[in-house]
Amino acid sequence: MSPTALIAEDEPLLAQALCAELQRSWPALILLPVVADGHSAVQVALQARPQVLFLDIRMPGQSGLEAAAEIAEHWPAGLPFPALVFVTAYDQYAVQAFEAQAIDYLLKPVRPERLERTLDRIRQHLDRPTATPNPTTHHTTEEQQLQALLGRLHQLLEPASTGLPDASATPAEPLRLITASVGATLRVVPIEQVLVFEAADKYVRVLTTDTELLLRTPLKDLLPRLNPDEFWQVHRGTVVRASAIAEAVRSDNGKLSLSLHGRPERWPVSRLHEHRLRPL
Repeated sequence: MSPTALIAEDEPLLAQALCAELQRSWPALILLPVVADGHSAVQVALQARPQVLFLDIRMPGQSGLEAAAEIAEHWPAGLPFPALVFVTAYDQYAVQAFEAQAIDYLLKPVRPERLERTLDRIRQHLDRPTATPNPTTHHTTEEQQLQALLGRLHQLLEPASTGLPDASATPAEPLRLITASVGATLRVVPIEQVLVFEAADKYVRVLTTDTELLLRTPLKDLLPRLNPDEFWQVHRGTVVRASAIAEAVRSDNGKLSLSLHGRPERWPVSRLHEHRLRPL
């Protein structure tokens, strides 16, 4: 079966030129309709599931890095992730492309001889045998590589999203009390009672067994003040108390979610943070 490719590029002339070069160099490659922004790239990629992605790093709505991270987060379990190529007009983004473990990068304007080398790498990637599950982890090598890709993309996009402290930064004072205004009342909740921090629009929801408070402090600013042994980040916008986790369940589509003692909700777990919940 001929592979398919999606191009996300907001400059029509550059997109047209890349399509023409691809059709000339790899006639068997099926090109999906070009999209011009990051959100459309995510939507089409998850619907069409192409084997190759050419993502412009600078696009309206979402950058190529952001779009790649969202695609990786929601990519179906067990399906090989597309060969990822970043397209950019700036050398510094080419470095980021390699750091993100992409297959390759292309500098604008794309030169035919450079594209040929990229296509050779893509063909080698697509010709690899399908990965088999690791009997000790029950994860395929490709799934592990996808988790590594997702982790690196998040690090490039938002260093605080990993929950890891910056070694060069001054240690933040540990968070002991949560204070928030509720009308004319100032509510104070000890950190020991908090079960969940959840980013919601411009606020962070702070949940205990029977209380919900809203904070204006961004979650990324709260993370360095939380004990990482007590509070685990399970999603980009969700941090839970580890000792309150009751169970984690994987659905038929491969998505993992968990429940907490004292709360009725289920909380999704991203691929990036699944390692926290692997059996001992």
